[in-house]
Amino acid sequence: SDCRRPVGSPRLTVIATVHSSTQQLANMQLVELVWLVPLLPLLGFITLMFFGRRLGEPVAGWIATGAMGGSFLASLVVFAGMLGLEGGESGERIVQVKLFDWVVAGDFNVDIGLLADPLSVTMILFITGVATLIHLYSIGYMHGDANFSKFFVYLNLFAFSMLMLVLGDNLLLTFLGWEGVGACSYFLISFWFTDEANASAGKKAFVTNRVGDFGFMLATFLAFFAYGSIEYGEMFSGTPIAASTATAIALLVFVGAAGKSAQFPLYIWLPDAMAGPTPVSALIHAATMVTSGVYLLVRINPILAQAHDWAPSLIAWVGLFTALFAASIAVAQDDIKKVLAYSTVSQLGFMIVAVGTGVYVAALFHMITHAFFKALMFLGSGSVIHGMNDDQDMKRYGGLAKLMPITAGTFLVGWLAIAGIPPFSGFWSKDEILVGIYANNDIFANKILFVLLLIAALLTAFYMTRLVILTFFGAPRWRDEATGEAPISNDEAPISSDEELPARHPHESPWTMTLPLVALAGAALVAGGLNLPFTKDLHFLEHWLEPSLLGNEFHDLPPGSTKLMLAVIAALCAIGGIVAAWKLYFDKSGGTGPDAPAILAQGWGYDDAVSNFMGGPGSKGFDALADFDGKVVDGAVNSVGKLIQLDGSFLRKIQNGLVRSYAALVAVGAIGLMIYFLVVSA
Repeated sequence: SDCRRPVGSPRLTVIATVHSSTQQLANMQLVELVWLVPLLPLLGFITLMFFGRRLGEPVAGWIATGAMGGSFLASLVVFAGMLGLEGGESGERIVQVKLFDWVVAGDFNVDIGLLADPLSVTMILFITGVATLIHLYSIGYMHGDANFSKFFVYLNLFAFSMLMLVLGDNLLLTFLGWEGVGACSYFLISFWFTDEANASAGKKAFVTNRVGDFGFMLATFLAFFAYGSIEYGEMFSGTPIAASTATAIALLVFVGAAGKSAQFPLYIWLPDAMAGPTPVSALIHAATMVTSGVYLLVRINPILAQAHDWAPSLIAWVGLFTALFAASIAVAQDDIKKVLAYSTVSQLGFMIVAVGTGVYVAALFHMITHAFFKALMFLGSGSVIHGMNDDQDMKRYGGLAKLMPITAGTFLVGWLAIAGIPPFSGFWSKDEILVGIYANNDIFANKILFVLLLIAALLTAFYMTRLVILTFFGAPRWRDEATGEAPISNDEAPISSDEELPARHPHESPWTMTLPLVALAGAALVAGGLNLPFTKDLHFLEHWLEPSLLGNEFHDLPPGSTKLMLAVIAALCAIGGIVAAWKLYFDKSGGTGPDAPAILAQGWGYDDAVSNFMGGPGSKGFDALADFDGKVVDGAVNSVGKLIQLDGSFLRKIQNGLVRSYAALVAVGAIGLMIYFLVVSA
């Protein structure tokens, strides 16, 4: 491979001369192996596409898992090599590896090239790590499915696309991966397409993301005209562009990010994505597709820095509204996966707020911890659903902690992490976002942002506690399949409900499903150590990401006493949310607590309003537009063609190849000329 480095201004990218020492060259060679990271899942995809059905279950699953595991090991090798290179803004940790020419058109040239820097390496580490665990989990979860091997074909292709998205060294290659994960999400969400609801959910995700992709494409075109290149190194190392142009590019990229990272108003596809198998939910909602919008915004941080101040502020306020909006809906959901889906939308809102306020490290920190605890909870919900005969209604659960101890124990770790209880990872990453917002420049606006985001954090602790109580504690709200009787709860209190209870036989999942839960629980517990706030020496993630952020990270943080005060406030809010939910929903007799307002259960009616518009005025408008296109646009084009056909038919009669016809035409022409000259001379 051809290893190149972009050279730029001190504010953007400064790459030092490669040291000639043997150790430095060895480290560089390790980093250049980055091409192995996407190659291995691609090879897994190709192998299973041709031989997967013949290999069958479970071999196809193990091949796909092995490909992802190999990709994770390759990511660790690249990480080790990059650690050996010098860091800092003037370091060597930005390496481009050109594989081959892709698009060559005159002066326009786009390579298939990979960008290995701290940002992309961070992404591939948790993408491949979490995806490997999800692949392993899927071997047990998809056991007995008629399309077992096809599922792993899609999973490997999805992982390859996501890795190309984060490793691409230019906007076009990023867009290739961007479209790849969009297509794979359609395949996976509607995997069980024989159910009409599942097929519709897949189409909804595909169409909604196309809206966002339109913004990404326009941003790419505008970036090319502004910079003369779409390669990140060349874009960010040249002369800064006009603020108005940077603002336009930033907002168009944000339209794309709103689609992929499920921000209002384009979030509506993500809750319906629960129609797919649960491993798909974990893969899409935790470590891959939904994080791509946040990643892209962080990648273009120099453009955000050059844009007008109101553009990042707008991004932050959209993120805040999404966080609050989705959290309020999650409070009222009874489907266990729907609660987690709206929770994902809300947590992505937290990350977008961090990006909009310039605290990029906090956004990425929360992205990493969220990948661990949200993947854990999605897979935990899948284990519960697996043990409850595919029933997803939490009001028909209860008392499962005793029967599913590993699932319950690991899920509780994820719950405490997302709720923001120290020392679990979610506390540290969420608190860092809150501190960064509190300390940012606009005192009035950011204090409002801080308070409202704190309310969203409180709601998070509340609805996740409700989920845990209704699922794992209290009296069981189901009857045993073997005895036909309602079981006794952990508190030895009988069920008081007279409802017809569903027959269930809850049981712990096989090791292929519980092992990933244990691994993710461990990560969710300790990942907060990546960026502890106590001293600068403990800001490991911040120091690591410094070369990729190009000096644009907000650093003016408050003193330690203020940080401690904000941390205590955040922890008290989380505890308050937990206590409130416990008092409302914990019931030894099998009750499910008060019902939330119907408007919240219906998602404030927004999804229905969009569906009604698309099925009513929107559909008629599209039909009218298609009619205009068919009759006016196509009519004009077809009329030109018909006119040419008529002219041709007339000329064919004259140009018939007969000498006598041509002689007669010459004679007529000569006579006509004589008459003309006689008339003119007269």
